[in-house]
Amino acid sequence: MQSAIYHGIGDTLDYLAAHWQEQPSLDLLAKRAGWSLSHFQRAFTDHVGVSPKRVLQYLTIAHARGQLAEGASLLEASLDSGLSGPGRLHDLFVAVEAMTPGEYKKSGSDLTITYGWCRSLFGPVLLGVTERGICWLAFDHHDRPEAAEQEFHAEWSLARQIRDDAAVQPVLDQALGFMRDWQTGSLQVNGQPPRLLLRGTNFQLKVWHALLSIPAGRVYSYGQIAEAIGAPKATRAVGAACGANLVSALIPCHRAITSTGMIHAYRWGVGRKRVQLACEFARFDEAQAAG
Repeated sequence: MQSAIYHGIGDTLDYLAAHWQEQPSLDLLAKRAGWSLSHFQRAFTDHVGVSPKRVLQYLTIAHARGQLAEGASLLEASLDSGLSGPGRLHDLFVAVEAMTPGEYKKSGSDLTITYGWCRSLFGPVLLGVTERGICWLAFDHHDRPEAAEQEFHAEWSLARQIRDDAAVQPVLDQALGFMRDWQTGSLQVNGQPPRLLLRGTNFQLKVWHALLSIPAGRVYSYGQIAEAIGAPKATRAVGAACGANLVSALIPCHRAITSTGMIHAYRWGVGRKRVQLACEFARFDEAQAAG
């Protein structure tokens, strides 16, 4: 049952990402999912956190442009106050640990990674988990799961790899559920933030930490991020670091857009990036209105 719901809602989000300019009706979306209108709206809202109508309203370039911060000062302040080192708990949102330079050179040879395919609202996910945290999250893009697996195996070629789909699904559910509940204000007192194990260069780590400082419901341009980390001329390098992110969605590289508000150049497809942002914009505004 749960798998059918994930499939139905995921297919709806894919459809909205591709056809948002046509403003499809709720009746059409429900029929495509094979559900009654009431069941469709209830299931969608329960799992996404907002209604399908609200998501559709936010699937516009104009809204993304309007959400761009006026400058990098807010992000700089967040970085200064919220993160002093790679191992610090970042605003209770995610626990981050960076591999040491020595571990980086070893390419994970001391790690055991349990990996497998999981379902998510934004499509199939290949997840890699170690005792120290999640080290890999990749969407299946263009329905080529074998390509995603090859990339994972190559990135962590020296690590011990154990395939176990059933073991990693609850890890993903907990991580994404925590993120959604944090944004909507429904987080339980005993909620545990996801733990991430990051492998990257010093510059990449700086960019990823900056991305973690961008709250859901906001976006920054690549140039603003470059300025915030003290490298104002490194806009292209910031974009490259976003593309090198190994834990997509958990490090929110989708919240980086162009200075004109255009949504493009997402490793996992522009449509997926657009609908992720639309869901976050809608949740943010509803939380603001409720609070």
